[in-house]
Amino acid sequence: MEMQIPMDSSSSRDVVSELMEVVETVGSYSGFRVTQRKECLNLVRRLKLLVPLLEEMRELNGSVSASDSLLNLKKALLGAKKLLKNCKYGSKIYLAMESEAVMCRFHGVYDKLSQALDDIPYDQLGVSIEVKEQVELMRMQLKRAKRRTDTQDMELAMDLMVVFSKEDERNADIAILERLAHKLELHTIVELKAEKTAIGKLVKQRGGHNETLQQIVGLLGKFKQIAGINETDSLDGPISTGTLQKCQSPLVPHEFLCPITLEIMTDPVIVATGQTYERESIRKWLNSGHRTCPKTGQTLEHLSLAPNFALRNLILQWCEKNNFELPKKDSYASSDDYSAEIMEEISSLVQNLSSSQPNVRKDSIVKIRMLSKENPENRIFIANNGGIPRLVQLLSYPDSNIQEHTVTALLNLSIDETNKRLIAREGAIPAIIEILRNGTDEGRENSAAALFSLSMLDENKVLVGNFNGIPPLVDLLQNGTMRGKKDAATALFNLSLNQANKSRAIKAGIIPPLLRLLDDKNLGMIDEALSILLLLVSHPEGRNEIGRLSFTETLVEIIRNGTPKNKECAVSVLLELGLNNSSITLAALQYGVYEPLREISISGTNRAQRKANSLLQHMSKCEHIP
Repeated sequence: MEMQIPMDSSSSRDVVSELMEVVETVGSYSGFRVTQRKECLNLVRRLKLLVPLLEEMRELNGSVSASDSLLNLKKALLGAKKLLKNCKYGSKIYLAMESEAVMCRFHGVYDKLSQALDDIPYDQLGVSIEVKEQVELMRMQLKRAKRRTDTQDMELAMDLMVVFSKEDERNADIAILERLAHKLELHTIVELKAEKTAIGKLVKQRGGHNETLQQIVGLLGKFKQIAGINETDSLDGPISTGTLQKCQSPLVPHEFLCPITLEIMTDPVIVATGQTYERESIRKWLNSGHRTCPKTGQTLEHLSLAPNFALRNLILQWCEKNNFELPKKDSYASSDDYSAEIMEEISSLVQNLSSSQPNVRKDSIVKIRMLSKENPENRIFIANNGGIPRLVQLLSYPDSNIQEHTVTALLNLSIDETNKRLIAREGAIPAIIEILRNGTDEGRENSAAALFSLSMLDENKVLVGNFNGIPPLVDLLQNGTMRGKKDAATALFNLSLNQANKSRAIKAGIIPPLLRLLDDKNLGMIDEALSILLLLVSHPEGRNEIGRLSFTETLVEIIRNGTPKNKECAVSVLLELGLNNSSITLAALQYGVYEPLREISISGTNRAQRKANSLLQHMSKCEHIP
């Protein structure tokens, strides 16, 4: 046993002062990363409850018997500070990918804080009753936090998994990327610059050849593309000039700077909320599918841009007076003309959807399909011109080729959040499900992708389930093309976030094809299958169905030989099954799960280690393993 050297009174007071500084520093933190924001704010709030205790301890004489507990409290607070600092300045993408591991770190901090507070001899120190009651409140909150179940954002987790595992580029991927950028708050120039800096630090710490970091760097590049940024400088170097660079001149008045790029404006325009932006910057924002004012967050009633001549004149006068040369910008007259031409074309195409001439009608559908794929603004124009009701009517047209083009056009349009509601409101979901049942291969695939996109809204998850959309998705998962299977898996995962849909999927026979996906290594869909199974085992019917099948041996094989992510998912599924059925636990032991589990508990991902340890503890109760 390591010997502890007791502290004298002065050193105890020094430690208390250090603890006060840590709490003060942590209390000043704000603007935490998205995925752990709530947990960070809760931890900061709890740590602030320690201030009265530390103040009293600093005023009282330090006690030798309190020295060990003070050192333990210091270690716990330093651990909390390090975690919060990481959540404040770390990469948002990395924190989202490792959300389970980060939550595990939070629980570790809670454990250490709780233990340190339990060990403090409050009576011996003479701490007041009021302060003891406040500390007791904090201890209760910590214990509640430790008992909480996992709060992983399953939609976020699935989106990340889809983005990193799919090799083919499809329209639905654009929707996923846009939703990810929105969820992670990585859609403005300033946010993307901060993320780039955070990733650069990760690369320097861990080396650029790490597979996870390569994925993160790639995803950042895609976020920059959908935000309309063409800048491609290396993450290893400093931020280069271009769209990510702030205006360097401290002399430029703040009101002359674009709120997006922080560069002096050469062509200021006013949006519907009355805010002014550089025309190029706000166009990129709008063309990336946004319909809000970047500065205020308000929804824009229209997308028109009005030149701010008064401000432009002030900027020109200031530049002339200060001998400041404005950056040269391209003319946007042609862009405005283009928008007017496109709007006129879209209006004509929407009218032609009702044409009595089959060729005219078909050509219009094909062109709308292409226009809705190319440009986010076009999706809004098409919807505003009444295109969605007419397309929904054509879903039932007795020509499978027309149906295929129509459902794909609606898939593209559904990328826009507002359009998701409009499409469902017009009654598209039953017709899309019918194409999913009886359409062409591409029609079925794009119908599944459309249902996935539409079901991002909770009310649409319910509609798809009520209109019996689960069974044809299960059929596509079982009998479709490779792409069809992937589209079906993505949609089924999303829909199974709804409890009633879990039961529907189980009754539709989803579990046998999922188990076959686990056995087919060529498809590369093990993660998708395990993710859906993990949702289904939380449902009693799912556990009963899986328990009747010879699934345990497959899980053990994945735990033994799978990728780190495969192992993590498989351990999670086996834990959920084993906690509810001891015979499955005993079967896993007979198949030799114990040794690979021990190995995962030491060297697996953070989440896998936590799940493996829980499973080992459960197994020790079943078999009395020492």
